[in-house]
Amino acid sequence: MVGQGLFGSFFVAGFECSTHRRRDGRRLDLLAATRHDVFAAEDYRQIAAHGMRAARDGLRWHLIERSAPSCYDWSSFLPMLRAARDAGVQVVWDLCHYGWPDDLDIWGPEFVDRFARFAEAAARVVRDETDAVPAYCPVNEISYWAWAGGDCARFAPAARGRGGELKRQLVRASIAGIEAVRRVDPRARIVHADPLINVLPKSPKPADHAAAAAYHGAQYEAFDMLSGRLAPDLGGRPEYLDVVGVNFYSDNQWALGGSTIGFGHHLYRPFRSMLAEVHARYGRPVLVAETGAEGTARAAWLHYVASEVRRGPRGRGAGRGRLPLPGRGLSGLGERAQLRGRALLLARRGRPAGSSRAAGRRAPAPAGNPGRGAAPAAAPRPVGRLGFEHAAFDRGQLG
Repeated sequence: MVGQGLFGSFFVAGFECSTHRRRDGRRLDLLAATRHDVFAAEDYRQIAAHGMRAARDGLRWHLIERSAPSCYDWSSFLPMLRAARDAGVQVVWDLCHYGWPDDLDIWGPEFVDRFARFAEAAARVVRDETDAVPAYCPVNEISYWAWAGGDCARFAPAARGRGGELKRQLVRASIAGIEAVRRVDPRARIVHADPLINVLPKSPKPADHAAAAAYHGAQYEAFDMLSGRLAPDLGGRPEYLDVVGVNFYSDNQWALGGSTIGFGHHLYRPFRSMLAEVHARYGRPVLVAETGAEGTARAAWLHYVASEVRRGPRGRGAGRGRLPLPGRGLSGLGERAQLRGRALLLARRGRPAGSSRAAGRRAPAPAGNPGRGAAPAAAPRPVGRLGFEHAAFDRGQLG
C-alpha cells in the first residue's frame, strides 16, 4: 500500500463482468463464460491465499431484474457476495457493466429511475449480508461506453453520432445510483473508472497542438460531469467523485492522427506523471482500476506499473509524501502472472489455458471530443478467468 489505503492489499484482483449486447443483438455474459459465477468461492479463496484482499466484480442487472420491473432475483449474485465475504475479500461491485434489462430503453428517463431502484435494492442486499464498508462502481467506463456504444455502434445501444447524449444519460444514471446507495449505507465508497490516455500532436503546427490538447482533455468529461464542473444541469457534485479509477495499458498513448507511442519511446510519458495529473485535477484518491500486458511482456509491465505507483510524485495528504493511491487493480494480471494451476483450472472449465485472446483496442477519447474517431488497432489484450475489459471482442464477437 501507498499511504493509508482504502483496500486491504496493494494488488486488486478483477473478474470480467461485461453483460452487453453485441451489435447483432447477441447478449454476452462474461461471468458465465469464464465460469466465475460457478467457481466464485474457489476464485476468492485463491486470490486471498495470494495476498489479494480486494477485487473488482459485478452484478448482472439483466438477470437480477428479468421477470418484471423492480422484481429482483438475487440468486446470480448472492453466491459471489458470500464467497467474497467468507474469503475476507473486499469487492468493488460494478452495478452496470454495459448491460441492462431487455425491456428498458436506455435513452429514456425510466432508465435512470430503474437503475436507481436497482442500485438501492442491491445496496440493501450487501448491507444485510456483510458488515464491511461496501464499494461500488455505479456505471463502468462511462466515456468508453459513450464512444463505443453511442458513436461507433460497437455494442449496445449500437448508435452512431449520439455519444455525447449517451454520456450524459450514463452520468445521470450514475448520480442517481450513488444517491440510492448512500441512502441505504452512507459509508459506501464510490469508484468511477475510465481509460487514462495521453495524446500528443502529430506535428509542431499550432492547429495540431490545439487538437491534441482538446482530445487529451476530453478524457475527463465524465469525471467533470459527475463532480459538477461540467454540465451542471445533470446534477453533479464534488462528493459524487469519491475514488477516481483509471484504466491504463501500454497502447494508451499516441499521436493524434498518427501511431501509438510505444513503451520505451522517448515521447512516452511516465505513468506516474499521468497519475499526478489526475490527482492534481481532482484531489481525490486514485485507483489503477485496470491494467495488463500480453504474453512475455506481462512481468515487465507489472514491474513498470507497480514501480510507477510506488514512485508517485510528492503530494499533500498522500502519506509518506506520495500520491494517495488506495491500491491498484490489475483486473486479472495478478492471476495470469502469479497464480499456479491456471492451466488446470481453465481446462477443468472446458477451455485450454491461453485459448482466448481479445482483439486490442486503444482507449478512445470520450464522445463529444472534436478530434474523436476510430483508433487504429493496437496490441492484443489478454483474456483469462480474471479477464480484462471487452474480453468478449475475442473471435470476432463484435460481428
